[in-house]
Amino acid sequence: MLGQPTRAQLAALVDHTLLKPETTRADVAALVAEAAELGVYAVCVSPSMVPVAVQAGGVRVAAVTGFPSGKHVSSVKAHEAAAALASGASEIDMVIDIGAALCGDIDAVRSDIEAVRAAAAGAVLKVIVESAVLLGQSNAHTLVDACRAAEDAGADFVKTSTGCHPAGGATVRAVELMAETVGPRLGVKASGGIRTAADAVAMLNAGPPGWACPAPGRCSMGSADS
Repeated sequence: MLGQPTRAQLAALVDHTLLKPETTRADVAALVAEAAELGVYAVCVSPSMVPVAVQAGGVRVAAVTGFPSGKHVSSVKAHEAAAALASGASEIDMVIDIGAALCGDIDAVRSDIEAVRAAAAGAVLKVIVESAVLLGQSNAHTLVDACRAAEDAGADFVKTSTGCHPAGGATVRAVELMAETVGPRLGVKASGGIRTAADAVAMLNAGPPGWACPAPGRCSMGSADS
């Protein structure tokens, strides 16, 4: 059980995120300035906004690919990831094909992740599994299989949610399952619906003993707006 982390410790786990379609360059510049002031781990933006975030400077930049549906073909996800990295991003958050996971086609899920992993060699790769959908429409086994596919494909993190799906965002149950499945070999990122420090601490405490320590390489959280 983790005690009460400091504000700085919590901030160091946060990817400050802005992924709305109407986001402007000025919005991204403001996001980066706020992130630097708060001391967060990174900002997460759309691939087209990576150059703006990098130019603003002072904070690590992550970019999404296949966002938010995951229905892009693998080659498009890979190209999007490569373009973001070429523009200065150092981390990629990709969305899996949720429908493939629900159908039990884990080979397709794995190969999709492998394509992005190959395009993002050397970068941190987080795999968004939309846990609320997998748990809500199927059972724990589907979420576990998706997380194992991410590990097999060489991901660095599994991530609960896009924050866009009506099924909802991160839950303690989802984080527990994900941490039990891949931790401590992979990190777990909780994203979507985390509004308070108490919410954040609950997510950090969701892993097995010894897992939930305030370390960006093991635990991560997303911060709206997506």
